[in-house]
Amino acid sequence: MAGQRSKVQEDIRFRILRLLEENPEMSQRELADAVGVSTGSANYVLKALVEKGFVKLGNFKAAEDKRRYAYLLTPKGVAEKAAITQRFLARKMAEFEALKAEIKALREETEAENNNLKPR
Repeated sequence: MAGQRSKVQEDIRFRILRLLEENPEMSQRELADAVGVSTGSANYVLKALVEKGFVKLGNFKAAEDKRRYAYLLTPKGVAEKAAITQRFLARKMAEFEALKAEIKALREETEAENNNLKPR
């Protein structure tokens, strides 16, 4: 179960890094909604990304509320996003291949059952 949990956590980190690269001024609430996690979870992930040096905080200059931040990917963050992207893609391709095999097996099973039901 811990392996599955770490995959889910990495997927969340991947999605957050991807969103921040495209839109650094997203709020934690917007990030949480886009990723499908709680605001507290988004905050936790963002803090970890900042602590690891993948993201840095900057003031969002265009905001009327000067307390708003922009979450900027650092060069280290861009490299981490690239590495996570490769792992994410490999995992999704493996899931896709497994799903294709399952669909093929189900089709064959259904065809065999249909052939057995046909009157002779």
